[in-house]
Amino acid sequence: MDVREVEKWSCVVQVLDAFSAGKHASCSGVIVHRQTGTVICSGVPFSRFAADKRSLSSDHGFLPPRRFSDTLKIRVSLPTERDASSTCGGDPSRHREVAAELLVLVSCPEFRRAFRAAFQETDKWRFHADEEDEELTGDALSLSWFAVLKANLGAAGGPDAAGVVPWRNGSSLRKGLPVVACGSPFGSLCVDLFGGSLSAGIVSNLCGEGNAVILTDARCLPGAEGGGLFAAEAPDDARLLGLIVSPFGWKANEWIGLTLVCSVDVIFGSVARCCRGGVGPPLRGVWPDPGDAAPLAQPCGTRGATGPVVCIVDSGQFWGSGVVVGPWLVVTCRHVVNGRSTVGLKFHHGDRCESELVMNGESVLVVGYGGLGRRCGPSMTRGVLSKTISFNDQPVMLQTTCAVQAGTSGGAVVRTGTGELLGIVSSNTRDFAAKVTYPHLNFSIPVAVFQSLLQRFHQTKDVDAFRVLDSTEKEVSRVWRLHSAQSKL
Repeated sequence: MDVREVEKWSCVVQVLDAFSAGKHASCSGVIVHRQTGTVICSGVPFSRFAADKRSLSSDHGFLPPRRFSDTLKIRVSLPTERDASSTCGGDPSRHREVAAELLVLVSCPEFRRAFRAAFQETDKWRFHADEEDEELTGDALSLSWFAVLKANLGAAGGPDAAGVVPWRNGSSLRKGLPVVACGSPFGSLCVDLFGGSLSAGIVSNLCGEGNAVILTDARCLPGAEGGGLFAAEAPDDARLLGLIVSPFGWKANEWIGLTLVCSVDVIFGSVARCCRGGVGPPLRGVWPDPGDAAPLAQPCGTRGATGPVVCIVDSGQFWGSGVVVGPWLVVTCRHVVNGRSTVGLKFHHGDRCESELVMNGESVLVVGYGGLGRRCGPSMTRGVLSKTISFNDQPVMLQTTCAVQAGTSGGAVVRTGTGELLGIVSSNTRDFAAKVTYPHLNFSIPVAVFQSLLQRFHQTKDVDAFRVLDSTEKEVSRVWRLHSAQSKL
């Protein structure tokens, strides 16, 4: 399907108490089969109505409707055919609200195992949730639940009412694949304004069996949970890849600027398993046919160019990223080495990045070991080269809008299309007054700063070639003045 049509498969799910106006929650959802009215969304909002909340923190494969309160009421808001093809918003009549029933809540063990391996407690991970659900969403067991609904679509299904959402197997995914996220910020609030909002990005990292856990830099907001992540490599071949689990994530106190997604085929597989346990067949016509299972993309793109290899640089107490710039030669940041005379290097083979000549405002990739850190290979995030600061006609600082997290220092900034190395990541930005980290405002050292020194070293093998970097001109230091004691950044 066309990328512009993904909104037709998006909806908003409201979970209400028939006798209490205060007990309600909402999230986004995906219509997976129009003829049967099958909708899949996040299971977290349904936790408020579970007869025993402890069941959501257990190893149950599924929970049938009888395990939930009799007062549970579900409404689904979806775009009309006119709304899905229109560029004008703000008209409530463009969305239709219908009743729905809960068929089953399913848990995805593949997602749960991958989540626990990647997001370990020692890193103090937190994910977004409403206050009432905060305890649940800190738990891998609870985040792995998804609700399968049957909505009374009727005429709301439109002329394409027999359609099945196009989808892709998670095993075919590659880092760097262009994607579009479709969800409804703030859930059921002002659906006519926010319903089916789109955000573009790339697949930043993958982990687990069948790539059950997906991280993307497509930016989402609370309420987008349960919305769809679609492959968008070709404008006319968008396919559902997964459901948004959490739009926000923090590692310790650092916002990582990435969205957590569960691969849709592991969700479908979990639903199929619970069907064999006596639940009705809601995925008939959807599972197990994922269409063409060929890989969606080569790593980081499809142009065929090969960019720099990125590795982990481990100095013991600290670690970060490094870029291979020649045989047995890696460039990283001084603060990553942390004064050590020897460091360890670790490579994840096959994680090269591919990435045409760019100027300010054009597309770049950052490749480094932020996000999931050392466990799943380097992460990739896409943005633009937002600003270049020069002195004496030579660049001395690059700024990008890519999401950069702790562990990315020493990583590569490359041109999207050719993979040419532009610079080495130095830092993102933290506001010490507000105690907030801004991953999309970051600073890199241009390759022009050290390129001639590298060439000299290749010729002489004399490390003194780099000693000029131990001193900095006053004007260059001023460019990096945010690092001074007087700055709150």
